[in-house]
Amino acid sequence: MLIVGLTGGVASGKSIVSQILKEEGAYLVDADRIARELVQPRGSTCKKLIKAFGKEILQKDGSIDRKKLAVKVFSDPKQRGLLNHILHPRIKKEIRRQLKAIGQKDPKAIVVIDAPLLIETGDHREMDKVIVVTSTVAQQMERLKKRAGMDQKEARKIIASQIPTEEKLKAADFVIRNEGSLDETARRTRRVFQELKRFALHKKGR
Repeated sequence: MLIVGLTGGVASGKSIVSQILKEEGAYLVDADRIARELVQPRGSTCKKLIKAFGKEILQKDGSIDRKKLAVKVFSDPKQRGLLNHILHPRIKKEIRRQLKAIGQKDPKAIVVIDAPLLIETGDHREMDKVIVVTSTVAQQMERLKKRAGMDQKEARKIIASQIPTEEKLKAADFVIRNEGSLDETARRTRRVFQELKRFALHKKGR
């Protein structure tokens, strides 16, 4: 089994790349999706978040308002650290469970772990290969405004809170620039997947 980490800045286009990799035949483990499932109302993780950040992060139906939580933690490194302390061990445990299940089902699998904080947490060191997706800051801001309804100030705050793209690139085996058309990004992603398949065969033969 080949384990590939996929990361990049917020709103850089990781979801597009991960979907194309899945279409090409990779198994996908989505850390952000796991996080969303963990914070379902009345669950133990949800209760811990309410205790740590207050009821103002809740929506009317009792679910976590991810936008409010993001704005709250990304403007304060201590709060951000507390959030990661609560969520990261639980996310990592679920990722390991999914990896084990995939490995039992398909020992030759290429598994892509889509994780926004892959490098910040140091988990990239556990990957066989690392892909970093990039886009321009202007594109990131535009996507944040459209996707999350954030204003320019909120979007800038979130982008500034992450480690610079240049630092992420130091850990990259592959870089996919999501700065042009969707077709261009798809072509680049498919080329990377062919490289991953070759590496998987080489790894198997060692």
